[in-house]
Amino acid sequence: MRKPYSSDITRKQFDIIKPHLESAKKKTKPREVDLYDVFCGILYLLKNGCTWHDLPHDLPDYKLVNYYYGVWSKKDDEGTSILDQILAELVNLERRVTREKSTPSMLIVDSKSIKNADTAEEKGYDAGKKISGVKLHIGVDVLGLPYAACVTTANVTDRNGAIQMFSEPKVSLETLKTILADGTYTGKALAKEIKKLTGATVKIAKRPELHEFSVIPKRWIVERSFAWLDKCRRLWKNCERHLQTTLDMVTLAFSSILLQRF
Repeated sequence: MRKPYSSDITRKQFDIIKPHLESAKKKTKPREVDLYDVFCGILYLLKNGCTWHDLPHDLPDYKLVNYYYGVWSKKDDEGTSILDQILAELVNLERRVTREKSTPSMLIVDSKSIKNADTAEEKGYDAGKKISGVKLHIGVDVLGLPYAACVTTANVTDRNGAIQMFSEPKVSLETLKTILADGTYTGKALAKEIKKLTGATVKIAKRPELHEFSVIPKRWIVERSFAWLDKCRRLWKNCERHLQTTLDMVTLAFSSILLQRF
């Protein structure tokens, strides 16, 4: 019996996602490893920002943990992974608990540039933020739950990133009516393309006066979602070789946050 870590989830919380994790690999004989400990090993790496080799010795071998992470993050023919399915289920469960409709009518979008570590292979330069690395684009509902996300190199503009993000949404957005964004998403071309992709209208939220601080209604929600992700040290810098791996870590981080609520 190993000691618990702060990144662990409970057995009860794990039971919510256990069917998804077990379905990823056909069981032909009794498993010699506890999938709970394997998943907790991934959460330990995500929260503490260590390398795979530095996972504690009382957790399963790092090679095994990394293997299962690869299995659970592998995309199927429809472009979704086990991790994507888990996050979608947790988002729907949270909306039911809070008595929200099954799908949102409004999303708030924003982006965040993240510096690269020396192990990252793909990068670009964000001239506005003076950051060389990647850029995370997300669209969240009024609860701060993610419904769309993508990772690009940092040189991709917020407008182009939003178009890419909504080109392949992970869930149905048929009820979406409004997309709330800041001034960097201004433009008729973007509004027209988003209308074509989602049927939603882009609404730009602007500050009342220049150089004066004020809380813009609803806009703070997406900033809070970014703050949730900052609790995971693995996401403080981008150390992943591929953009998809970075997005998988973001998906896992949101899933971990939601699991802690149940």
